[in-house]
Amino acid sequence: MLYWMIPLSLLAALVFIVLLTSAICFFKIFYSPRRTESAELPLPEGDIYKPFHPQMIKWINEVRSLPHQKVEMRSYDGLTLRGKYYEKEKGLPVEILFHGYKGSAERDLCGAVYRCFELGHNALIVDQRGAGSSEGHVVTFGVKESRDCLRWIDLVLNDIDGDAKIIITGLSMGAATVMTAAGYVLPKNVIGVLADCGYTSPRDIIKKVMKDMGLPEDILYPFARLGAMLFGGFDPDSASPIESMKRCHLPVIFFHGDADSYVPCYMSKQNYEACAAEYKRLVITEGVEHGLCFPAAMDLYFKEARAFFSPLIK
Repeated sequence: MLYWMIPLSLLAALVFIVLLTSAICFFKIFYSPRRTESAELPLPEGDIYKPFHPQMIKWINEVRSLPHQKVEMRSYDGLTLRGKYYEKEKGLPVEILFHGYKGSAERDLCGAVYRCFELGHNALIVDQRGAGSSEGHVVTFGVKESRDCLRWIDLVLNDIDGDAKIIITGLSMGAATVMTAAGYVLPKNVIGVLADCGYTSPRDIIKKVMKDMGLPEDILYPFARLGAMLFGGFDPDSASPIESMKRCHLPVIFFHGDADSYVPCYMSKQNYEACAAEYKRLVITEGVEHGLCFPAAMDLYFKEARAFFSPLIK
């Protein structure tokens, strides 16, 4: 009997180590803790963002003072997701905008309402699952969020403007959200996609960040994937922006800073090359870090976005 107990104890220890490592990876990467409402301005942390904080504070305060409509919908898996709709003028195209990883609509998209209004678009900024005022505790890197995007499109058509021309827009993980959604069959009202500093796949960006942290990404990623499946209810390898781009025939404009140290610029180049759309554009902003293409080079952003979308809106 003793000979049987040794292998069983080793097997139990191995299973425990695998589950523990997977759980740690899940909570570090995919879990989003419960948030509390705060009047404090939700500014992004890090030295690269500090020079832009005054402009971001101005935008946040302006957005908070603008008239808006609070909206909410139920996700396909039962979460209540919330957003805010800002209308410049009835009948204008509607941009649905998605923020980045563990961010919020107010923080990441504070300048987006201003940009939309300047371009002659109405804006719906949404808190993704597990962020801001929306329910949920699991961030899925665009896998489930892309399906939420479909529900937000339905909300615009059913509750705001049934004839609206819709642009789906995202920053960082939000870009992954809209690129992945663009691989689905979408209503004809969706006329285009704006993807700002998006990555190629959950696997690619998670492994890249692990490597930056000095961790063995090839060894750890399988544990992260198992943790997502066991504790988060999704497979991060089941959907990706770059695979969806191969099926996407919608017009897509990609923005990326060539100094991006978080999501490398080459990922947008790969997504652009994979995109099956005949009408597409890649805009590389020199010397710009992650998520800063618009605040760092507003004139260029306006010029490129206006030129790209104007023919689609007419």
